[in-house]
Amino acid sequence: MKGPIAINMSEIGMDAIHELFSKDPTIKLGGHWKPSDCIPRWKVAILIPFRNRHEHLPVLLRHLIPMLQRQRLQFAFYVVEQVGTQPFNRAMLFNVGFQEAMKDLDWDCLIFHDVDHIPESNRNYYGCGQMPRHFATKLDKYMYLLPYTEFFGGVSGLTVEQFRKINGFPNAFWGWGGEDDDLWNRVQNAGYSVSRPEGDTGKYKSIPHHHRGEVQFLGRYALLRKSKERQGLDGLNNLNYFANITYDALYKNITVNLTPELAQVTEY
Repeated sequence: MKGPIAINMSEIGMDAIHELFSKDPTIKLGGHWKPSDCIPRWKVAILIPFRNRHEHLPVLLRHLIPMLQRQRLQFAFYVVEQVGTQPFNRAMLFNVGFQEAMKDLDWDCLIFHDVDHIPESNRNYYGCGQMPRHFATKLDKYMYLLPYTEFFGGVSGLTVEQFRKINGFPNAFWGWGGEDDDLWNRVQNAGYSVSRPEGDTGKYKSIPHHHRGEVQFLGRYALLRKSKERQGLDGLNNLNYFANITYDALYKNITVNLTPELAQVTEY
C-alpha cells in the first residue's frame, strides 16, 4: 500500500460524490462497507461532529472512503449534526454519535474525526490498539508540528471498551476549545497512555475555515482544573438527547438540538 494520498482540496458537491461512489455496489446505505476478500481487523465507526460545514463533508468523504477501503477495514460514517441556537458542543456530539452507532453494529473501534481534517498518508491506519490513538499529529496549519505534548485534537481513536471506561467525552464544553484536553486528562486518569503514528504518517491538511458564528468556551480552564472530579459525573452516564435519524447513501445523519439541561452535572 503506497503511503502518500493524492490530496484534492477543491470543492465538490454531495451530488458529485454520490455519483462518484455510486459505481461501487459494495458501499451500502449509510456508507457501510466491508472487504469481501478478508476478515477486517477492526469494525470502525467514523464519528463526525457537524454544523454548517456542507462544503467540507464531501471533500472529507472523497479522501476517507478510498483510504479506508485500501486499509481493508469494515466501516461506516456517522455525521452528528447540531441544530438550534446553543454554542457548538463537539464533545457531546461525539457521545451522541457513539450511542447511536452502537445501536447499528457491535463496533469495536471508534474514530472521532473533525470534518476539516484530511489525512495525507494511507499508512495512517484507522484501527485501534491497546492504548487510545491520536492520529492527527502533524497538521499543516501548525507547520506540521505537534502544538503541545498533551494535544489530542483533530482525529483520535479509542476502542469501545476504552471509551466506556473513561466515561466518554465531557458534555459541559459549550463553544470551541478545551474538550480535547479534557479527553487527554480522562485517558490519563484511567491509566492509559496515548499512542501516535511515527514520522510523517500523522500528517494532515486542514480545509481552511473560520469558527463561523461559534464562540470560544471561556469556562474551559475552570472545568479542566476539575477534570478528575468531573470524570465520573459528566459524560456517557449523564447524557440525554432526542435524535432525528436520516440516511444518506454515504453516511447516517444524526440531528440533535443540544441544551445544557440534557446533561446536567451534580455538584462535586
